[in-house]
Amino acid sequence: MTKRDYDAVVVGSGPNGLAAAITMQRAGLSVLLVEAKELPGGGMRSAELTLPGFIHDICSAIHPLAALSPFFKTLPLDQHGLQWIYPEIAAAHPFEDGTAAALYQSIRQTAQSLRNDGQAYTKLIMPLVEKWPGIAADLLRPLHFPKRPVDMAFFGIKGLTSAAYLVKRFDTKELRGLWAGMAAHSIQPLSNVATSAIGLVLMVVGHLNGWPLPKGGSKEIGNALASYFESIGGKIETNFFVHSLEQLPSAHAVLFDLTPKQMLQIAGHQFSSFYQWQLKHYRYGMGVFKIDWALDGPIPFTATECRKAGTVHLGNTWEEIAASEQLTWDGKHPDRPFVLLAQQSLFDPSRAPEGKHTAWAYCHVPNGSEINMIDSIERQVERFAPGFRELILGRHTMNTAQMEAYNPNYIGGDINGGVIDVRQLFTRPVLRLSPYTTSAKGIYICSASTPPGGGVHGMCGYYAAKKALKDIFKLEALSID
Repeated sequence: MTKRDYDAVVVGSGPNGLAAAITMQRAGLSVLLVEAKELPGGGMRSAELTLPGFIHDICSAIHPLAALSPFFKTLPLDQHGLQWIYPEIAAAHPFEDGTAAALYQSIRQTAQSLRNDGQAYTKLIMPLVEKWPGIAADLLRPLHFPKRPVDMAFFGIKGLTSAAYLVKRFDTKELRGLWAGMAAHSIQPLSNVATSAIGLVLMVVGHLNGWPLPKGGSKEIGNALASYFESIGGKIETNFFVHSLEQLPSAHAVLFDLTPKQMLQIAGHQFSSFYQWQLKHYRYGMGVFKIDWALDGPIPFTATECRKAGTVHLGNTWEEIAASEQLTWDGKHPDRPFVLLAQQSLFDPSRAPEGKHTAWAYCHVPNGSEINMIDSIERQVERFAPGFRELILGRHTMNTAQMEAYNPNYIGGDINGGVIDVRQLFTRPVLRLSPYTTSAKGIYICSASTPPGGGVHGMCGYYAAKKALKDIFKLEALSID
């Protein structure tokens, strides 16, 4: 193998870029990680977006998968400053009558909040919670023959259905509404095949570990990963925006924590015409419109459960949420959008001055939309928390164009790196024996546009690095199974 400046270069320092860099550095290679921004982290950053002393998460906020990630579990991130905070209630779902359903870590408590559907919920979720430790690694990796095929089939029978099909099992507005909010994290119509998978995973990990938030802001996850990478000999260069392969130091392998659109811009000339054609036909999903608020007090939700929850889903009934997501998918802007809201300062006083609070929220919008959704989102919050608007001291907004400008991986505001419907569930970004390889030797893709998709878990980066280690260096990655 001829001499190179580095064994491997990783472009982009989101959770997957950091995971790829760490995996290769732990295998004994020399690795350079380059990042366009001043600080590493990708979607894991926090800043004073509104007023001095108010710390807001710019992109990701609550991290159900991070604390349970098979890859992150192998890292001593607590020794690098990462501390998880666990709200009493992972997620709450209020209704217009002042009541709410809630996802507690306890299945029994959750079932109690679902009234007459408690038994149906327990019957659905208990077996999945029990089977999760044996199937987690298989669910969070590319298509393969699982180690526990029977257990995986048990999950698949439910997960590969549409959320609209599974909701037929439920009778009460409580469980139907809670289920709608969970499944809407799939960012597609709830009638689509496999939308149940996202909702089920979020519920299962909520019971196993809650939905934690990092003390001090999401930036602390990126800081901890970067700190660990450097502690084992890795090198990071920031303010390094990559426009072409020629900018990069020479290396035997280059891994891109980027989506197909950027891959084509940077390295398209290296790819076969067929691979270029495949990347050009990759599909991006709905975007988001996001608001951060500096508040004079906690959000005055009518339902008590919402005041104890890290995450609140605002959309009322199943019917209303399903209709809202379908309208958005069809290119329209619903008057009452489904809103995902986080209230980190209730549990982490470091996020705001004493007696003050922050809140973080977004709604789904058509990809590329520049429509201002402030009024629609704030009316949804006010609907379940009368008096909310009177508490606003400042706000910061980002439409889809601003989201993409901040993080070029968010094409048209798509925070999932591409739609995760059944057509792209197992073939992201293209149909290949390995989704992480490209048609050019030594060039790999390790972003959320590869399996298992979006979320702060690092698994895309780990598996891409594992493939590169085997192909180029004839080395094995540290096992996480």
